[in-house]
Amino acid sequence: MGQYAYWKNVFDAVFAFILIVFLTPLFIVLLIVAGIDTASNGLFVQKRIGQYGKPFMIYKLRTIHQNKNTCSQTGIVLRKLKLDELPQLFNILKGEMSFVGPRPDVEGYYDQLEGTDRQVLELKPGLTCEASITYRNEENLLKNQENPLKYNDEVLFPHKVKMNLIYLNNRSFKNDMKIMWKTLVVIFK
Repeated sequence: MGQYAYWKNVFDAVFAFILIVFLTPLFIVLLIVAGIDTASNGLFVQKRIGQYGKPFMIYKLRTIHQNKNTCSQTGIVLRKLKLDELPQLFNILKGEMSFVGPRPDVEGYYDQLEGTDRQVLELKPGLTCEASITYRNEENLLKNQENPLKYNDEVLFPHKVKMNLIYLNNRSFKNDMKIMWKTLVVIFK
């Protein structure tokens, strides 16, 4: 896996840099729109758990209105098209994330894994993965549960860990490209 990890890091850095260069005008416009729509600076920064359990600060476009604590109209569109994730290209460029890997979670989940499940922490968090494709409507799924937190902790999160372990054991450039393609298909479907 040594060569694969090296080339994956190179691909991530180069592709993130290219996308940042070409998408900067869009990013600036979306940042201004998100800022106006959420009565904030437009950027959401939060501590997440990264590779080997090391915390890092993730960047997103703000979608929750600062005063109303509800998703803004623009935020709904940004989330649907995954444009709120655009600032994470900077996380990838910094080496904190990858294009493909487990979605980074808040403290209390990946950092609390034990036994073989803890192997998930060998992976850099990513913009997309099989679990994020499978659970792309996670918010709606949780809304329909009597106890959303319990359902997440006992059903969704353990299933995501299993899916990410399968990815860990089957990592390849071909598999990464397949996951990225599936993600694009799902977003623009």
